[in-house]
Amino acid sequence: MRASSPEAVRPSFWATPEPDRPPLWATPHADAADRAACRNAIRAGSRSFFAASALLPAHVRRPAYGLYAFCRLSDDAVDDVAPVARTAAAARLSARLTRAYDGRPADAPADRALADLVVAHAIPQALPMALIEGLAWDGEGRRYATLSDLTAYAARVAASVGVMMTLIMGSRDPAVLARACDLGIAMQFTNIARDVGEDARAGRLYLPVDWLREAGIDPEAFLTDPHPSPALAGVVARLLAAADLLYIRSEAGLSGLPRACRPAIRAARLIYAEIGRELERQDLDPVTTRARVDGRRKAALLARATLTPTFAPAQDRHAPPLAEVAFLVAAVAAQPVPAGPAWWDVPGQMARVLDLVETLRERETFAGPAFAPEGSSHAVP
Repeated sequence: MRASSPEAVRPSFWATPEPDRPPLWATPHADAADRAACRNAIRAGSRSFFAASALLPAHVRRPAYGLYAFCRLSDDAVDDVAPVARTAAAARLSARLTRAYDGRPADAPADRALADLVVAHAIPQALPMALIEGLAWDGEGRRYATLSDLTAYAARVAASVGVMMTLIMGSRDPAVLARACDLGIAMQFTNIARDVGEDARAGRLYLPVDWLREAGIDPEAFLTDPHPSPALAGVVARLLAAADLLYIRSEAGLSGLPRACRPAIRAARLIYAEIGRELERQDLDPVTTRARVDGRRKAALLARATLTPTFAPAQDRHAPPLAEVAFLVAAVAAQPVPAGPAWWDVPGQMARVLDLVETLRERETFAGPAFAPEGSSHAVP
């Protein structure tokens, strides 16, 4: 599982920032320097998501950066150690997560940001724990016999993130959360299809093993000598078709999100689905080429996301969650939501004014290569 290409410049998660003035109604763990480090993490690690996130309102964008930074840190913590040490690395991540939920985050920007956002948005600990479980599966080198098995993996490393993002945006509707899971799994399937060659050269295989065998491909032989073939193209096409069904169904969840958040999520959906179209234009060869959405096309999709209304079949809106993700939706339903500060809370209102000032300052500096070619993104969309 990788959150960025090897050539991507990795931000420092471990520097101790200068203290910043906290809001008047609370003492958060993360300060302005921490938030900047989290923003840099997504800018370096996933330019597609960074581009889409520019459409989010600032009060959603900042915790989204914190969430992504912790996902990225977790990904690297397991990926960047020797295979024999990955189980221990996943255990250390679990301990760090517990510290964040206990209000004692590790001395790192991503941990401090996570400690704040899980409280502010009542995020059940089961959700980031599911992500860490998926990382542990990566550390084991697990393979997936069936599409259902692969979906269970995607539920942990991608749908869990989609559910957390939905909570950050302010929706806890089970139907909306189910559609967020659809989108996360679709994006993960797309990443897997795109990265077949790169994964194989690293000794990893995510395509359903029974699909490979049905196509006449021996998994071990493919890992020894990964090469394109009509049979492999058929398996990749099959996975992209499964992703496309979920992309379509995920559209029904957009109407349950705050209006200001819909363009960003639709942009992410359109950009990731376009990776599949690029694969098709490259004859479904994910071994010798790597599908990319160029800057011009990405900009056009961002514009489409902001200008085109969303229409989705009514039956999709209330379709039950996939069986493999039902535990994520149930975890949210079981989490009590604390009441927020009352409208007459004067310090809280003053804090909102200070937050607005910070938002305006962010907008002045929110510029960068949002439409540049993206780095590798596997498991953290």
